[in-house]
Amino acid sequence: MKLVWKLLRQHISLGQLSGFFFANLFGMMIVALSVQFYKDIAPIFTDGDSFIKKDFIIVTKKISALGSITGANNSFSEDDINEVKSQPFAQNVGSFMPSQFSVTAGFGMAESDFHLATEMFFESVPNEFVDVSLDKWHFDENSHTIPIILPRNYLNLYNFGFAQARRLPKLSEGLMGMIKLDVVIKGNNRVEKYKGNIVGFSSRLNTILVPETFMNWANKAFAPDKKQQSSRLIVEVKNPADEKIAQFFQKKGYETEDNKLDAGKTTYFLKLITGIVLAVGLLISVLSFYILMLSIYLLLQKNTTKLENLLLIGYSPGQVALPYQILTLGLNFIVLILAVLLVCWTRTYYMGVVSLLFPQLASGSILPAVVIGTTLFVVVSSMNIVAIRKKVQSIWMHKS
Repeated sequence: MKLVWKLLRQHISLGQLSGFFFANLFGMMIVALSVQFYKDIAPIFTDGDSFIKKDFIIVTKKISALGSITGANNSFSEDDINEVKSQPFAQNVGSFMPSQFSVTAGFGMAESDFHLATEMFFESVPNEFVDVSLDKWHFDENSHTIPIILPRNYLNLYNFGFAQARRLPKLSEGLMGMIKLDVVIKGNNRVEKYKGNIVGFSSRLNTILVPETFMNWANKAFAPDKKQQSSRLIVEVKNPADEKIAQFFQKKGYETEDNKLDAGKTTYFLKLITGIVLAVGLLISVLSFYILMLSIYLLLQKNTTKLENLLLIGYSPGQVALPYQILTLGLNFIVLILAVLLVCWTRTYYMGVVSLLFPQLASGSILPAVVIGTTLFVVVSSMNIVAIRKKVQSIWMHKS
């Protein structure tokens, strides 16, 4: 085996191996950094913990002046919903179901005469469209408690508008969750009292939400003669920037809540840019792989006669190929370690800036970069080892 190492040292090209080393390092760092950056930044534009969050659009029918006078129906029929579902841009479609009964909600203090109450409404959507934890999102008829999700901008309007102007105490989401609302439902000659439990605040849905199970039960119990019709639709789309969406909605006379598209478009472009950077990094990694294989092949070609002699005196193709395989494996491993360290250093810089802009953003971990780097290391090293083995084997077969 020492003879093979001596041959390797005699004809090794530091320039060629250095070219492979830095090209592979640069490519692996780009790939690992782009995945890590996407993982770290994506939660800013989404409202959940997943790596790729869904994009949603809220759809309504236009309300015209003539329609208001004539009392035109602006609800979505089953045919309308099925037509939206059949569109290529729609992955999933859910219906907003409004309450068909009278709702009054309020709260007060038992030790004083203070009590605040107002007429209000409820809506429901399927659970998969709710952007709040579903742990408490269930209705039990026997408990007489209704879980409620409020829009986050309602709380912001109170805290930074009403409360600030009148010097009232501001309310946190945690404090609001401790308040029990007195809910009175009227309909079908029935009057029932419930407790409303605020279980969360939604950034996606600008309505007062109750569970779909409660809405179906309550509409049947308090408004059995009224037909349930969808007032709005929530559409999960593949690409919020798809021009087909605007074309279809314009043709049908539907309107969308534009503020719901902004985060989806930003996420889409973030995915697009990340994909481009990933493609560039992978291309550089592939080119570095060919540079290394070219260097190894040149080494093997220079030593063809001597390697043939080694094979003839009893060395197996595996023994002859082993030093070259160890060389490539060692270079790839050093590249992996340096790439991960460089990603850690770069991440420390940009996460410091991001944490100042978005203090609520969780720091996450370096695991995505480690996983993608290790994957590249295993794939490239395996290809190197197999290619070197085949090259030595071809020398042996040619001699035979």
